[in-house]
Amino acid sequence: MPQHKILTLDNMSLQDFGSDAELIPLLTPEDEEEMNNEELPQSLAILPLRNMVLFPGVVIPITAGRDKSIKLINDANAEGKIIGVVAQKNEEDEDPSKNDIHKIGTVARILRVLKMPDGNITVILQGKKRFEIDAVISEKPYIKATVKEVPEKRPGKHDTEFLAILDSIKELAIQIIKESPNIPSEATFAIKNIESQSFLINFVTSNMNLSVKEKQDLLAINALKERALETLRYMNIELQKLELKNDIQSKVRFDLDQQQREYFLHQQMKTIQEELGGASQEEELDEMRQKAKTKKWDEKTQKHFEKELSKMQRMNPQAPDFGIQRNYLELFLELPWNEYSKDNFDLKRAQKILDKDHFGLEDVKKRMIEHLAVLKLRNDMKSPIICLSGPPGVGKTSIGRSVAEALGREYVRISLGGLRDEAEIRGHRKTYIGAMPGRIIQSLKKAGTSNPVFVLDEIDKLSNSHQGDPSSALLEVLDPEQNNSFYDNFLEMGYDLSKVMFIATSNNMSAIQPALVDRMEVIKMSGYTIEEKLEIAHRHLFPRQLKEHGLNTKQLTIGKKQLEKIIEGYTRESGVRGLEAKIAQVIRHAAKSIAMEEEYNKKVTDEDIVSALGISRMDRDKYENNDVAGVVTGLAWTSVGGDILFIESLISPGKGGMTITGNLGTVMKESATIALEYIKANTALLGLEPELLTKYNIHLHVPEGATPKDGPSAGIAMLTSLVSVLTQKKVKKSLAMTGEITLRGKVLPVGGIKEKILAAKRANIKEIILCHENKSDIDEIKSEYVSGLTFHYVKEMSEVLAIAITNQKAKNAKSL
Repeated sequence: MPQHKILTLDNMSLQDFGSDAELIPLLTPEDEEEMNNEELPQSLAILPLRNMVLFPGVVIPITAGRDKSIKLINDANAEGKIIGVVAQKNEEDEDPSKNDIHKIGTVARILRVLKMPDGNITVILQGKKRFEIDAVISEKPYIKATVKEVPEKRPGKHDTEFLAILDSIKELAIQIIKESPNIPSEATFAIKNIESQSFLINFVTSNMNLSVKEKQDLLAINALKERALETLRYMNIELQKLELKNDIQSKVRFDLDQQQREYFLHQQMKTIQEELGGASQEEELDEMRQKAKTKKWDEKTQKHFEKELSKMQRMNPQAPDFGIQRNYLELFLELPWNEYSKDNFDLKRAQKILDKDHFGLEDVKKRMIEHLAVLKLRNDMKSPIICLSGPPGVGKTSIGRSVAEALGREYVRISLGGLRDEAEIRGHRKTYIGAMPGRIIQSLKKAGTSNPVFVLDEIDKLSNSHQGDPSSALLEVLDPEQNNSFYDNFLEMGYDLSKVMFIATSNNMSAIQPALVDRMEVIKMSGYTIEEKLEIAHRHLFPRQLKEHGLNTKQLTIGKKQLEKIIEGYTRESGVRGLEAKIAQVIRHAAKSIAMEEEYNKKVTDEDIVSALGISRMDRDKYENNDVAGVVTGLAWTSVGGDILFIESLISPGKGGMTITGNLGTVMKESATIALEYIKANTALLGLEPELLTKYNIHLHVPEGATPKDGPSAGIAMLTSLVSVLTQKKVKKSLAMTGEITLRGKVLPVGGIKEKILAAKRANIKEIILCHENKSDIDEIKSEYVSGLTFHYVKEMSEVLAIAITNQKAKNAKSL
């Protein structure tokens, strides 16, 4: 009985089968050519393999234990000794079906079958050529399928690149044998003696330490050159693993002196850096020392920097903290310590800049000029903390840029909207990975001076989270008595912010915590009047949009009448952001005609506006005549400015109950209740019969029910509405009112007067009833804004009713 000795690279052991010594020879090119010329059978019995892949030319021993596999091998060994070998997709499958095996496999010849004492069969197979399963004929007693040959794309005989790849594979195989302690050195002779190109690739691949999937992917590659490249890649990885493993073992075996090793590595690194043209660590430290000499530091700061520089000098450059320390020192050197830009105290020039950039906003511009005047006289005044509060689109943020230009200072803006991490303000401690300074210090570094104009945008949009309260972190920043030594966690030192001019912006002051409001000087910015919007659109918005759309005044112009039409018919806002969007829409309408070479009006007409924007649906807060008893016009304040609202009352037969609708808040409902109780207590004064309030139900409604409404300022309007409907006397035309009421019959002042007055004027209201204490608010408004309006200042509810309700009955008055 002959003996077969199978040579494998994974363990290089000789596995003996039988008694006669017969070494299976390595495949020669002639053997390979003969094997490739063999015809492929039309159908083959398919033997699934659990954990290995057979390659053409390679000889492998396998052990068959499954009944199907044993029967297949016995049948094949008795007939033609040719079978198909494919790998299973999942080695756990005990009875794989046609869907559980790969499509690509290898035709194999059975060289020897040996029965083992345990009942299993060991068979030696030699791969012939690759095939692909075309269709499965049957699965019992074992899988049998029709197959087709998968041709192998071979490179030309003189392909130098392919020959170089083969040489590399041989060299790497020899290196792997040398690096691996489990493979005897004699295996190098087997590698060197392989002459067949494809067999070299297949033999090495078959014996590499790869997964079944990786080997199957290699088997499926048709181009021999591509398969060789992939094999070479895997061999490189295997060699690197072996080298790393041996290196680690070497480090464990030899306990080198750590200091000597680090010194050796540092010297090598220094040499490498110098060869590459980069600065070594010593040169980097010297450069930092030279920069430090130019900084305007006090003694304390200088000592702190030198201490941190010495710490960096002692650190290992490979340590994780080294990069953080270098960033820390670079920040120290880049911050503008005691470096200030020179202020421009030309107040007339400053006034011109502010007037040029912003129309209106007199209070804001006046405050900025006052600050410049005091700064010019004293020259060392602490910068104030100014907060500009007002609706969106009124120019709060752009004021900061104009102030910076007027002062000649650098301009910095930070958006605080949605900020919820305290570290964004104060910075991270250096112990954290990725630590960095807060936005305040970062922005000063970007500005390059310690006295920029600093705009803190949307300060009311700060939010809290488990990461801290950013608004509380701003308390130190915005306190003129404390910010001369603002402490940043990353900087680990106090920084002087007292010369910085902070300008905060806010839409809603009630959303800011009181302690923060107390540290700021609040300047309220109301909405613009129609006249102001007209000038802003004419001077700023239209020219800017023309430029942004690539047009000029020779191609398109617009008159003030048309601008007023856009303002009144298509915008309902306190600011001008929506107005600018509408102007841009009109310009785009003309730009389209220019680009398409169509005729258009160079001067925008009313028809052009309707064509571009559609038919107006706003009617600018349209006022409704009070032709029906119980309808009163009130004035309201919203986050986007003033507005008018209508209060309606209706009576119906009932038992004296009152229903309130219109999505009203608690305070507004209480105002309605107070008004009704006042009426019940003063029926004689109002000329009402007491029985009237028990015979009718009252329904009070505020239209636009989808919009939430709250606040006490609708008190006198609700009272007037109820008295009007109960007396069936209509309210005076073109009249609006605002004020809070009490049970004693007093009228109390309310806020947002300027916004409310602007809304009344937009709606063509002629007369307004206010609390007498609100007269000071009217006096602060420019006379041209209130021209054409008549104000009635009242103290008692009886005065309100005397002015508002006429003696004439309403058209649909009913007999009560």
